Amino acid sequence: MITAYQNLPKAIMAFLYLAVIVLGIMIFIAPPSIFPDPANGFRVMRSMQLGGGFNRLITPDADNLTKNTSEFLTWWSPGQYLVPYTFKLLIGVNTGQASALTITLCQLLGLGGFYAFFKKIGFSPLISSLSLLFIACQQFFVVPYVFYNGGEILLFAFLGWFLYGCTAINTVGWQLTLFVLLAGWIGFFCKSSVVWMYAAGLLFLWMRLSSLRPSAEWIRNAVWIGLPAIVSMVSIWLFFLSKGQNPASVSAGVKLSLKAIFFPLASPILSGFSVDDLSHGLIYHTGKAIFSNTEAIILLALLAFLSLWLIQGVVRAVPDKNYKLLVRVFYIASVIFFCIAYLRQMTISYEARHFRIIGLIVVPGVLYLLSKVKLPVYRVAFGLIWAGIAVSSVIYIVKGYSFNGTKSARGFSGIAQQAIDQKALNEVIALDKKNRDAIFVFVNESLGLEIRHNRVVTLNPIGDDLRIDYDDYEQGGHAGPLYIILPESYAGPKEKFILKSFPDYKGWYGSMLSDNYVMYEAK
Repeated sequence: MITAYQNLPKAIMAFLYLAVIVLGIMIFIAPPSIFPDPANGFRVMRSMQLGGGFNRLITPDADNLTKNTSEFLTWWSPGQYLVPYTFKLLIGVNTGQASALTITLCQLLGLGGFYAFFKKIGFSPLISSLSLLFIACQQFFVVPYVFYNGGEILLFAFLGWFLYGCTAINTVGWQLTLFVLLAGWIGFFCKSSVVWMYAAGLLFLWMRLSSLRPSAEWIRNAVWIGLPAIVSMVSIWLFFLSKGQNPASVSAGVKLSLKAIFFPLASPILSGFSVDDLSHGLIYHTGKAIFSNTEAIILLALLAFLSLWLIQGVVRAVPDKNYKLLVRVFYIASVIFFCIAYLRQMTISYEARHFRIIGLIVVPGVLYLLSKVKLPVYRVAFGLIWAGIAVSSVIYIVKGYSFNGTKSARGFSGIAQQAIDQKALNEVIALDKKNRDAIFVFVNESLGLEIRHNRVVTLNPIGDDLRIDYDDYEQGGHAGPLYIILPESYAGPKEKFILKSFPDYKGWYGSMLSDNYVMYEAK
């Protein structure tokens, strides 16, 4: 009985690794679709493959389509396309298969990193493995098997090992300097939003190291950690961020709002229990909104109160002082950082994924707390919540994988193209083969990846509210044949607006590529 108990953590981890490998094989055979952010990264990769410079997006110039314009893309980190690009170069797979390999590698690294971290910070192998099983049941863990999410999956691979390093290092020296320096570069390579997590992790590391020594050494420890951190961040700024805009560089001014305060405070439950994912986004909707704006604010207030109660309970129950410090530092840092960002109306969406690390580090504390409570009702309630999250995730991945395999179109990239059907995509690919001086226009970021021989203009999709800024769409000049591919749902005002955005083209001819997609042509 004791042997079985001791072997249970190994069995759980073996099951998780096996599940990741099996799912990895499945998506290698039928690669997933892709979210807009990494799709923009793959557009940069396409430009690089066609001879453009590093991290440069080459597109037709909106002021004069006869020319091209080059933009150094700083809005997103480069890892989301460079890791798949490495697989493409090394083993010759297509973009979809390279994405599948990236997902599998990152999931395995993430599970290993967080398991090592949970054990290092004081949790038993059983609590650590059960925590990962709970994490793997959540929707964010299975999303990459339906949509490649770029920086999110790379960040998961990085964070566990970063936190392990912040917990394992006990002395100052060259090892500490190298860790701080490389952690900044690797973390930013994975995802640019890692900056606040990097700062919180180093603050935790400094406070932990300093607690082991006389107060006179606190400044010395700060120097050992601060100097390589400054070098890391300054180099990132000089060689990357300074070359363009990023979400933190754009602000619409200060605006007081309850959601700007409640959303960060509620992050442990929003991100740790898939609440924001399962509700299609309480504030930033990723599907049909379930709650009205007023209902969402009320729910956020309740979740903020419950999150504070949960954090307090976890910190009181878990005996390890390093874990207590870690939870406090990261929770307080996230609340301060995001409250300021949201109040300043920076272009950072109200999504729980930005707080994922809070949910990840809280999970083992919650399981430990439940193991100590005397009333079984709490464990039963948690078990029901766990089962509900797991069932929803299974439904999500089954439906998503089935849709990608049976309904999504596929072209040269291998990516499941959900924004077009196969018949229409085949027509587009045939036109691309026939032309060498044409421009293809899409309202989807990933469809341009199927164009090999011609230039591509990607316009922002138009919402049903028709809130449109003409300056964002106008394209001047005339440069060879123009093909605009639109979903049939654009018929009417949206379609007319798109055609109007190319004032130098006349004599439009429309033809149905399929029952659901139309192409407008002007030569």
